[in-house]
Amino acid sequence: MVLGDGWRLGGRVQTDAGEVAYGVLGEGPSVVLVHGTPSRSHIWRGVARRLAERHEVYVYDLPGFGESGRYEGQDVSIAAQGRVLAELVERWGLEEPAVAGHDIGGGIVLRAHLLEGVGFRKISLLDAVVLTPWGTPALRHVREHLGAYRTMPAGVFEAYVAAHLEEATRRPMDGEAFEAYLSQWRGPEGQAAYLRKDGALVERDTAEVERLLGNVRVPVLVVWGGEDAWLHPSQAETLAQKIPGAESRLVAGTGHFVMEDAPERVAGILAGFFAETPRDAAL
Repeated sequence: MVLGDGWRLGGRVQTDAGEVAYGVLGEGPSVVLVHGTPSRSHIWRGVARRLAERHEVYVYDLPGFGESGRYEGQDVSIAAQGRVLAELVERWGLEEPAVAGHDIGGGIVLRAHLLEGVGFRKISLLDAVVLTPWGTPALRHVREHLGAYRTMPAGVFEAYVAAHLEEATRRPMDGEAFEAYLSQWRGPEGQAAYLRKDGALVERDTAEVERLLGNVRVPVLVVWGGEDAWLHPSQAETLAQKIPGAESRLVAGTGHFVMEDAPERVAGILAGFFAETPRDAAL
């Protein structure tokens, strides 16, 4: 499937959570980009292409999202996704790649690192779901009324998801990008997948890593949308203070989908961070 901007994931690999669609861009030191919810790898397109000028960039759709497999009974929890990331890093033959995780991707990255034993060279956490409590009012409402959402007419459910996505950015998304995120949740299969992932999002999966943040020993950069309506921007500095040596950056005028609002600025921040050597960091 080719999305707007010609974004396509050409690779497929089987994991314990089903088939994962992935793509690889560029050459150089490896970087893995992990998206969150309710997005897909498409959110990384601008950042990935910039990073690919100097890096080998791996992007993938989380199981249950985008082009990756989804099925009834699939475990799409943050804990399960952390195991999948560990499996992918091994399957791709990567040795301590740099990594960036957005939204639940941040929790996934930290679980892979702190609980699954995956070594990363550097970690960037963007508008990351890590600090409890983190559930938005929309997520809490869905979890409390799953039965009602499962029987909701398709058109009404699609309107709900569309309204939720409209809150993800500070400026209106272009039509192709908006359709890329919305289309995966359309129809009976999409509705079931959306509710499956919302039902699986539990704070204990991040609470387990929150207690271990002091054990992180690699460079960490926290990046946050300065006008994130889902996770308050103050979380950026709070999270950074819990991780030894971590730094934080706010991106002015951007919402939760910070890479959608300002792809060039975010790409520049990450390119600088991933290119920086340990000696540079000490200067």
